[in-house]
Amino acid sequence: MKKIIAAVLIGAVALTSVFAAKKKNTVVKLGVVGSIYEDLWAPAQKLLKKQGIDLKFVQFSDYVTPNNALSNGEIDLNAFQHRIFLQNEIDNHKYDVKLIGNTFIIPLNLYSVKVKSVSELKSGSIVAIPNDVTNGGRAIKVLAAAGLITLKSDAGFNPTVNDIAENKSGIVIKELAANTIPAALKDVDAAIVNGNYALDFGIKTESAIFKDTSVSEKAYWNLIAARGKDLQDSAKVEIFKKVVKAFQTAETEKVFNKDFGGYFIKEGWDIDEF
Repeated sequence: MKKIIAAVLIGAVALTSVFAAKKKNTVVKLGVVGSIYEDLWAPAQKLLKKQGIDLKFVQFSDYVTPNNALSNGEIDLNAFQHRIFLQNEIDNHKYDVKLIGNTFIIPLNLYSVKVKSVSELKSGSIVAIPNDVTNGGRAIKVLAAAGLITLKSDAGFNPTVNDIAENKSGIVIKELAANTIPAALKDVDAAIVNGNYALDFGIKTESAIFKDTSVSEKAYWNLIAARGKDLQDSAKVEIFKKVVKAFQTAETEKVFNKDFGGYFIKEGWDIDEF
């Protein structure tokens, strides 16, 4: 009887040791802008959970804060911006932030609740565009592609209103913070709306009066970014690689196509950015 009790006690101790030795999941804080990103990342979050990684979303309401938060170590990764935006942030703020993976490209379309076609915009019509350098420059190019303006021959990759050679339509361009444009749509004649904000406000891509023609440009691929310092840590790099691979799956693409048709187009998944 004593031997049986001893065996049971040994077994109990061994089982307790197993549970005590079980590692806690690694928490990775991912900075995003807009609730839609949580839906886009849901398949990856589920897959990572099985790999011992808890992906926690940290929501930001603007495009200014996430890179600062990443550079300062408040979050581990962010996924909200395209390449040209990140480069501009690094140039202006010297952030220690690096590209580690590609996600998708988001069309930057022209919408209106007052007119049904570009031809209805006339002299004095107010058209809102994002006021940040990179999305603003892209918006200017969309307006040019729509035939509302023409650009100077020496206009750079990120043109501004000062690079407009001719405003033959006579529209008035109003620069606003990107996150305020959907709410302002009723107060202007038309607006260039960032895709994630358009989705958050229920603006459907098929309602666009002109669709973005710059979707083939690599500079506008959205990305996953990490702090440069963390990329010197091999353990963190392995975790970050798992996060990137977890996003770049057929399950994520199903979400793109089934739930958000037309807004998200996968790009650069075959490129290893580490």
